[in-house]
Amino acid sequence: MPTISHFYGIIIVMYLRNKEHNPPHIHAITNDFDAPFLIATGELMEGEFPAKAQALVKEFILKYQKELEEMWETEKYIKLPPLN
Repeated sequence: MPTISHFYGIIIVMYLRNKEHNPPHIHAITNDFDAPFLIATGELMEGEFPAKAQALVKEFILKYQKELEEMWETEKYIKLPPLN
C-alpha cells in the first residue's frame, strides 16, 4: 500500500488494484479512521470520516484526479505534493 501523500494528519494511500475492488478509489487514514474515497468524485464511499477531513480529502482528489486515475490504471505510484 504505497503512501501517495500526507497532509494535516491525513495519510493518502492506494492499494494494489489487482488486490482491491472497483470502482477506482484511494484510502484516507487518520489516527481513528480509515475510509475509501472515489477518485471520480472525491466522495466518501463507505464508513465514517470527520467532516473537515472529508473536505480536505475531496479537495486533494479533485486537485490530483488525473494523476490518481493514472496510478490506479498503471499501478505506477508517485508521491503527490500535500495540500497547503
